[in-house]
Amino acid sequence: MWGLVLAGMQQALADPPGALERERMLVAFPALTSISEPAGEFAVRTLKAGEDVLGYAFQSKSVIDLPAYSGKPINMQVVLDPQGIIQDAYVLEHHEPILLTGIPESKLHEFSAKYTGIGVNQRVVVGRSSDPNAVTVDAVTGATVTVMVLSETVMRAAHKVAVSLGLVEAHAAIKSKPATIRQAVYSPSDWTTLTGNGAIRRLLLTRGQIDQAFVGSEAEGIDEASAEQKDDTFIDLYVAHLNAPTIGRNLLGDSQYDYLMGQLKEGEQAIAVLGNGLYSFKGSGYVRGGIFDRVQLRQFGDLISFRDLDFQRLDDVYLDGMPAFAEKAIFIVRNQYAFDPGSDWTLELLVRRQTGPVDGVFTSFEMSYQIPEDYIERPLPTAEELAAIEEANRPMWVNIWYAKSFQVAVLGAALLLLMAILFLQDRFTRYPAFLHWLRRGYLMFTVVFIGWYALGQLSVVNVLTFVHAVMQDFRWELFLSDPVIFMLWVFTAGSILLWGRGVFCGWLCPFGALQELINEAARKLKIRQYELPFAVHERLWAVKYIILLLLFGLSLESLATAERYAEVEPFKTAITLKFGREWWFVAYAVLLLVINIFTRKVYCRYICPLGAALAIPTKLRLFDWLKRRKECGQPCQLCANECEIQAIHPDGRINANECHYCLDCQMTYHNEHKCPPLIAQQKKRKRDKAAPADPQLIPVVEMDPRT
Repeated sequence: MWGLVLAGMQQALADPPGALERERMLVAFPALTSISEPAGEFAVRTLKAGEDVLGYAFQSKSVIDLPAYSGKPINMQVVLDPQGIIQDAYVLEHHEPILLTGIPESKLHEFSAKYTGIGVNQRVVVGRSSDPNAVTVDAVTGATVTVMVLSETVMRAAHKVAVSLGLVEAHAAIKSKPATIRQAVYSPSDWTTLTGNGAIRRLLLTRGQIDQAFVGSEAEGIDEASAEQKDDTFIDLYVAHLNAPTIGRNLLGDSQYDYLMGQLKEGEQAIAVLGNGLYSFKGSGYVRGGIFDRVQLRQFGDLISFRDLDFQRLDDVYLDGMPAFAEKAIFIVRNQYAFDPGSDWTLELLVRRQTGPVDGVFTSFEMSYQIPEDYIERPLPTAEELAAIEEANRPMWVNIWYAKSFQVAVLGAALLLLMAILFLQDRFTRYPAFLHWLRRGYLMFTVVFIGWYALGQLSVVNVLTFVHAVMQDFRWELFLSDPVIFMLWVFTAGSILLWGRGVFCGWLCPFGALQELINEAARKLKIRQYELPFAVHERLWAVKYIILLLLFGLSLESLATAERYAEVEPFKTAITLKFGREWWFVAYAVLLLVINIFTRKVYCRYICPLGAALAIPTKLRLFDWLKRRKECGQPCQLCANECEIQAIHPDGRINANECHYCLDCQMTYHNEHKCPPLIAQQKKRKRDKAAPADPQLIPVVEMDPRT
């Protein structure tokens, strides 16, 4: 049985790519003739035309696990060429709610297509950047977080794969300003000193090491050394950077050093290569074609090769203690390569073994070089460069917060204002006319700024995503990636503990605010309002909880399916996409708004699963800020009759699970001209004041009848 399972797994790994994946590979390389099986740590496929390697293809899910807005990663197929340039980036799978039935996926594909032609070592920024070397791409309106995650997914995965394939250097993501050689720094030195401090570096290879390097290739066994010859020197190679006076003057002497430096143009560097042994680092290629095919340099992933015009003979050397060398040469690195003397570089020695009359196999050996720090001067970064470096090193969610700093600042100020209203509600409710206009203005801000501009409409999808993240793999980065949503959730969580769900539903929900403003206008136009009997109304409260339970049950099976059924919320249609989608979604949202004209906030009262989800923790609220009198409900029914969402029971109790915290009942509570108990108290005081005082007793003097 286990054999069958293993065979099935092997077959699955060997399966060719799907039609879509193959189509995208052909888009990148029309000459493609063969696709290899996935190989290596990142399951990379090699793409060939005949025997020529065109490039490589991989899926990002095999490389990086970066959660997007939905909490799940976006899976991309990325195609690279051998130079580490992205030739195609295509979305194969995603679970983004904004794209499932909202913004068309074509927008996402248009965005990912912008990465064609970008090198894996380039820095890409979505939006604006202070880094002048960064490649900037525009975001997709309404899906900023999604495309920023997509960008990180493509670039980080592509860089990892390119490094693993040896296409680029791991450290080459950002080039800094080149250092300069300190010409004033010079001290007499000998061979031992310069080899000891790393100014002169060595690569020693024995014949046995060379034989080992060809094991497994077609050249294995060709020209192999005998057991006695294994330790013989194949090549003993030394390299030195001559521009530094302490190295160049001591090695060449003053006159030869001055002559060499006088020949170099600005930015050019001179490298000395010295060798002994059986193998010549010069070879004979430069004689036939003017190209040195055995030595080359590499820096920042760029290859630097030499021609005969870059070569100078080195005959006279003056360094004390230096051994004799059979080969000595100076190679000039021309300024076209933008060589940085202060950054490390690598000398690559290519060794070739003949396998046929014209065929051969190459293998390379590397020697890294870093000039001593005392010999160079590094430029101090400018303020702009420091800012760019800081920006490059920030986590993605921090860059998102910087990009949305205006929205963060405005929303923060608005939340502080709302907190002030809530804490000082007893004072504000004594001025009902002012509070009514303040509330209307806040609701307009909620619809226009929080909803339509900042796309800060909370959804039951956020609740389901949070629950699944807690149960599976909770990461703060997932929730911090959208600052507006994060700030609203934090404020909502705090307000539930202090005041209940009503603060969000009555003040911060854009769709709820839109309904309330429309109904307010309908009332001003004297449109007749209809209310259900309280017994029916009370039972309809349960509908939204049933919807919430159904969505939660679906999410346990498939979060993506639950997200689709969460379209029972009209939020995406009316707020996020501003009614710009298929007609049936628009018709549903408009129908709810039309019903709301005649009965205030029907959707919020009976259907909204988000309201149900927020009502559950409302049971944990710490305070009861809404004041009531003993007469409320018995006999007074004014507040219960005036409550426009019927959150006050006939017995006078306020149901915190249904209250939207409009504060209308509190304005009545403090209004001496409207609240019946206050009016009764006032009348009693007036009666008491108007009643006459007790008559004064006049003393009666009895006369003596005898007088």
